Amino acid sequence: MTGPYGYAQQQGPAYGQPAPQRRPSGATAVLAGLAGLLVAGVVAYVPIQLFISLPSGFSIGDLDTRALVYLGVALTAAFCLLLGSLMAFFRAFAGAILLILGALLAIAAITLEATLHLTVGDYFKAVFSFNGIDEIVRAVAVIGAPIVLLLAVLPPTFKYLRYRPSAPGGYGQPPAYNPQGW
Repeated sequence: MTGPYGYAQQQGPAYGQPAPQRRPSGATAVLAGLAGLLVAGVVAYVPIQLFISLPSGFSIGDLDTRALVYLGVALTAAFCLLLGSLMAFFRAFAGAILLILGALLAIAAITLEATLHLTVGDYFKAVFSFNGIDEIVRAVAVIGAPIVLLLAVLPPTFKYLRYRPSAPGGYGQPPAYNPQGW
């Protein structure tokens, strides 16, 4: 197609301007945020259930040191996952970092809880027996934490969270100011 003077019309951006960036898909970031919310809830379920079920006259200080470390790691993982999910929904880059940290802490909490029991094999056998709500919650945590980690470290997640749309192109030189009107 030619312009009014016989020259070919330009298609796309004006000369000297960068090509417009395509907005990256936020599917992995949104999925990581949703999975992070789910895993935050299930990782926090076990410590909260422990606090609720403590008998009268028994305090947290009476627990074994390993159990206290597990509680601290699990609650920190839940907090990081919750905060990271909310930040990812608001397109903050730090949300992906917090999701990664929270997923790693959730995996550490699962491993710590497994070592509190007799053997790791017996722990996972009990978890995947799905005999009660506690086992189902733990199974969701065991499956969900690596999924959150995987979704949070994918390059499209970082690309979506880093993306900032460029300012619209200029409209050329403004007309000169002529106070006489001619």
